[in-house]
Amino acid sequence: MSFPRSTGILLHPTSLPSRGGVGDFGPAAYEFLDFLSQARQGLWQVLPLGPPANGDSPYSSTSAFAGNPLLISLERLAAHGWLDASRSTDLSKADGPVDYDEVRAQKLPLLIEASHKFLESAQNGPRSRFDRFCADNGWWLEDFVLYDALRTRYSGQLWRLWPSDLARRQENALERARAELASEMAVARVTQFFFWEQWRSLRLYCARKSIRVVGDIAIFVDYDSADVWANRELFRLRDDLSPEVVSGVPPDAFSATGQRWGNPLYRWDIMRTRGFKWWVQRLRWATQTCDFIRLDHFRGFAQFWEIPASEETAVNGRWVDGPRDEFFDKLHQELGGLPFFAEDLGYITPDVHALREKHKIPGMAVLQFGFGDPGAHVYLPHRLTPDRVVYTGTHDNDTTEGWWKSSDDYVRRMAGAYLGPAEDGIHWAMIRAAQTSAASFAVAPLQDVLGLGSEARFNVPSTRQGNFRWRYTAGSLTTSLAEKLAVLAEVTDRLPQGLSVPPDEEFAA
Repeated sequence: MSFPRSTGILLHPTSLPSRGGVGDFGPAAYEFLDFLSQARQGLWQVLPLGPPANGDSPYSSTSAFAGNPLLISLERLAAHGWLDASRSTDLSKADGPVDYDEVRAQKLPLLIEASHKFLESAQNGPRSRFDRFCADNGWWLEDFVLYDALRTRYSGQLWRLWPSDLARRQENALERARAELASEMAVARVTQFFFWEQWRSLRLYCARKSIRVVGDIAIFVDYDSADVWANRELFRLRDDLSPEVVSGVPPDAFSATGQRWGNPLYRWDIMRTRGFKWWVQRLRWATQTCDFIRLDHFRGFAQFWEIPASEETAVNGRWVDGPRDEFFDKLHQELGGLPFFAEDLGYITPDVHALREKHKIPGMAVLQFGFGDPGAHVYLPHRLTPDRVVYTGTHDNDTTEGWWKSSDDYVRRMAGAYLGPAEDGIHWAMIRAAQTSAASFAVAPLQDVLGLGSEARFNVPSTRQGNFRWRYTAGSLTTSLAEKLAVLAEVTDRLPQGLSVPPDEEFAA
């Protein structure tokens, strides 16, 4: 699929300066989109939007389909009458890093309160929209709300540690649980309805501003998820329901023991006999919720690193063939065009490039990676082609300013020779290099647009504390900054292209 020549900004919604201590789908999100429009940016890239499973990473989720309740705007719920306006302003903290424990403790009870009010009083349009949402999405929603209620009942324990009849999904036990937890499940349904109504409202606003949303799909899912619990036969599990083998990557120059991610691996043989139905549903859902999708760890569709679950590191793993062409042929057949691009960074073998190119899936390039040894020059603008999406850096990188200050003399000398004088900062030199390249999409994290240092880094891979907490300060998105971006978008032929906008819709949340 050919991508339109565009430019945009990477910003996860949690980084918005919303009230309540965490970014959400409220007024700050719309103000950010107004800034993107003023800056002539045609892309808004986000990370996965699912509810967190372990820690606060968007890449660890209890569902491949559900939304993170913390992103629901209390202000918008109040505007629709589901929450008293004074309650929505109780949480006034609108700047500083996210304290997830505090946010959960304060916000989740208010979401439950709003959901109860909806269930008690919603009528006409809002009630019919909710009923339609439940009917259309029951194929994932019912498993998720039951899982969520059981997970709460059992204090967040892994599902295989629940009573055996529930862990093994014996029908009489599930029916009993549905009856006992009916109230909790009803609240969870409404919460998901609130999330997806508010997200659809934002998507519609994006379309009116000619902004396309770029989403993100992690190839693997959490063991601690409704997906594994409800589809155990699709995953490599032992008789006791624990993982037999798990995901990761082998040792390399960055880690002598590799990376043991720990996600259960798929039974691709079973997936194949079922026509890859679960994956088709997952990616169809993704294309309905975003305009373009980044496929994380694309090489896993060609070959993946299989680690025995008993191993504490990734050293004693092996490469195993993935579904390859058969998988993408099925997606073509079921979905038509594939609005995906591949995270194909790091050590990538020729067969992975061949798979991506055969199916016309663009790859990625990160400019920060391009100034090392000559082999890294594939990431530099003069080597890029339209089947690439180029970034100054990603959510896993230091900011460009932080990278520059921490780089060794060789890297700084190479970057200086390539980028030339950077009187307005190394971050602008990198942004210009990305946008003047031949790559289809050119994306910069908002931290780079703002010229922030390492204090604004979003994530440090392989660390568990202090990640995904950064938020930008209200008032940072100035008119002069928008004008500078707009001129650059115009001269590099990356102005937004108009979108067909659906008729005005009523939203209940």
